[in-house]
Amino acid sequence: MCLHQPPRPPADAKDHDSARLSATHPEQGWSPRRTAVVSFADPGELLPDRCAVPAPRTSPDRSA
Repeated sequence: MCLHQPPRPPADAKDHDSARLSATHPEQGWSPRRTAVVSFADPGELLPDRCAVPAPRTSPDRSA
């Protein structure tokens, strides 16, 4: 049971990135959140059920 106020969102919620980091490892490019989600510097994520959320890809600007 989470006693944080406001309570942290579950790992599968859209706003799970609002949970605080439990540690930081910028030299390694990753940081665990208190929801057990691992955030990467690229900004991909690893969810507690071991599903990977890839970093969003940007398309090259083809208007030129």
